[in-house]
Amino acid sequence: MAKLLIIADRKKRSIAIQRGLELAHKLQCSVDVVAFCHTSLRPLRLKAQERAAIKKRLLGEREAEVQQLIERHKVGEQKVSLVPVWEKDIASWVIRRCARPYEAVVKTGHRTESFTYTSTDWQLLRECPHPVLIVADKKWHKTKPVLATVDLASRVPEKVALNHAVIAKAKLYAAALETQLLIVTAIEVPTLLADLDLIDPAAYVGEIKAEIKPRIKRYAESHELPESLFRVRKGPIAKVISSDAAKHKAQLVIIGTVGRRGITARLLGNTAESVLRHLRTDVLAIKG
Repeated sequence: MAKLLIIADRKKRSIAIQRGLELAHKLQCSVDVVAFCHTSLRPLRLKAQERAAIKKRLLGEREAEVQQLIERHKVGEQKVSLVPVWEKDIASWVIRRCARPYEAVVKTGHRTESFTYTSTDWQLLRECPHPVLIVADKKWHKTKPVLATVDLASRVPEKVALNHAVIAKAKLYAAALETQLLIVTAIEVPTLLADLDLIDPAAYVGEIKAEIKPRIKRYAESHELPESLFRVRKGPIAKVISSDAAKHKAQLVIIGTVGRRGITARLLGNTAESVLRHLRTDVLAIKG
């Protein structure tokens, strides 16, 4: 049986647990919930045995708190395992844990980042080997479809494979959530070339659309989906995704992402991270 890994929220919130247990029920997954707990004990100047006793007490309190939230949001007889962990570096622990197979890692989003600080969300998006579901705190009302985003203009084998993975996952989630599926691809006109009159934007978009049309047919046939579900939009990728998600009030956006590290990641980011800053919905990022 497939399994979800849910990172319990801090401060008695239950956003990730509620959404994760709901999805696990619909996807027929079992669940591991990890409840992190950590505080610096150095100022107390305690002996090792005393430190261990305090850690044990704090972990016990955290475990009881999260167990109450699980019991509140469990659907029927769901199989849920709770793991209390004393750990400051959440992302590193989760990435190590993901040596085990998981359908996805579920976490409430904290969508801010400075140049010198990489949040847990971004680190998981860049380095976690499994899909990462970033759950929105404040969502649109009456959300509806699952929106998948793919790069149909690319012929790069890795991106083609990622497109197929995104579409397959989106089809699975839309069926489980009993909702409509939309698949969007963006055609971004190279601004510098257009500004220098080296390309005609309208002609460029027309050429790309003509190239994409037979590919849509192949993707649709491969996944047994109607071609009408595929939409082609002109504009920057992040803007197109954010605009379409808002227009249709998508309950879930599924996107492929290629993780970056170091200065490149901080300066350039990636599409998933850009989208996360603007959406009020859940985002499932699938690593390519």
